[in-house]
Amino acid sequence: MNDGTIVAIHIAEIKGEDSVAVTSASAITGEGLENDRSRNPANLRQVLVMDKETLDEFKLIPGQIKENITTTGLDLSNIQPGNVFFVGDNVTLEATGLCDPCHKMDVIEDGLQAALDGKRGILSIVLNGGTFNVGDSIRVEP
Repeated sequence: MNDGTIVAIHIAEIKGEDSVAVTSASAITGEGLENDRSRNPANLRQVLVMDKETLDEFKLIPGQIKENITTTGLDLSNIQPGNVFFVGDNVTLEATGLCDPCHKMDVIEDGLQAALDGKRGILSIVLNGGTFNVGDSIRVEP
């Protein structure tokens, strides 16, 4: 088992705009996060989970690389597609794969796209919706 804590939540309503920090979010079963532009039943990239430890390594702040959930204490390095995130009391997410860093990372800092290869977080879909908050627990099980 792999346990951590949510330290930040971000919602990106409009493509190309900065994400907005929130203290609470609603996950919609099979769709994604309420008010987030990635909310779509056909999307396997509904929610991006990222660890603060990696952000700190690259001197980035939560939300800067467009993640939705920022964690601490959760080792994402061994997460595989099909693993399940248990978020707060009710929400479950299924990992769908690594998030490949795009060219927009180099806008933040030259060379960041290459440096984040394999480290930009885990994409997931919402299996069971509900509300979750900054400070809630998050754990992963196979």
